[in-house]
Amino acid sequence: NEIDGVVLKGVDKNYDWTFFKKSLVAGKVIDFSDTLAVQRQIMISQQTADRLKLKVGDKLIMYFVQEMRKRPFIITGIYSSGVSEVDQTYVIGAMSLIQRLNNWKPNQIGGYELRVTDFEQLNEIAHGVDEILPNTLKAYTVKQNYPTIFEWLGLLDTNTVVMLSLMLIVAVINMISALLIMILERTSMIGMFKAMGATNWSIQNIFLNSAFYLIGFGLVLGNLLGYGVGLLQDKTHLFKLDPESYYMNFVPIQFSWVDGILLNLGTLAICLLVLVIPSTLVSKISPVRAIRFK
Repeated sequence: NEIDGVVLKGVDKNYDWTFFKKSLVAGKVIDFSDTLAVQRQIMISQQTADRLKLKVGDKLIMYFVQEMRKRPFIITGIYSSGVSEVDQTYVIGAMSLIQRLNNWKPNQIGGYELRVTDFEQLNEIAHGVDEILPNTLKAYTVKQNYPTIFEWLGLLDTNTVVMLSLMLIVAVINMISALLIMILERTSMIGMFKAMGATNWSIQNIFLNSAFYLIGFGLVLGNLLGYGVGLLQDKTHLFKLDPESYYMNFVPIQFSWVDGILLNLGTLAICLLVLVIPSTLVSKISPVRAIRFK
């Protein structure tokens, strides 16, 4: 007594099940060992299963718009990709069934799905495929099929830049405040050093070295905490997300040692360069007044 509209995506025995095996919530992927039984097996999403109150092993009937034909199926697996647009649309079945329903020949299909190893070259690869296809066919990228998702991801990239900028500003302000406090607390010491012939730059180096130690110690603790929590999340998926809002059900983690090293070096360099300015306060301190200062 429940009806839902879906698209039946046909696959064959050569299909790469890596993604769906990771996304399986219950059951298993389609088994192509029996060519007759495989035409009755389907995989549905968790979203579809919840809406239609279905589970692995249940039987259901699918009605196809071509002449309103119906076929019985058995649910072999339930998956959750985390992308609502995909989960509410696609059901996975055998390509041979689709060929039979559409009266296609064994060598006829509805389209090819290509996967790239370098996502940054997606548009270039799609353009290259378009050039070798006849005029009656066209290649579409996943960005063109799901523009909303990638616009949202682009917004996240903007948020990342804003957050890193704000964190860097806070770090710089805190370090400047700490350095100024250190200089004020050591005013009499600065006066004594100057009275004994120390140059302004040599005294500045003392405070900059102390600042370097504090920044380095903070970076070490921050890296241990950040990478520790990241590794925990990567292995356990402890922190969950609402798939309806974020297109995924957990916070994904991707480690890049190059980005980590550059971020640490950049933070250290920027903080030290900014601290050179407040450290010039040392040159304004008079030795006589500083020695009397308590």
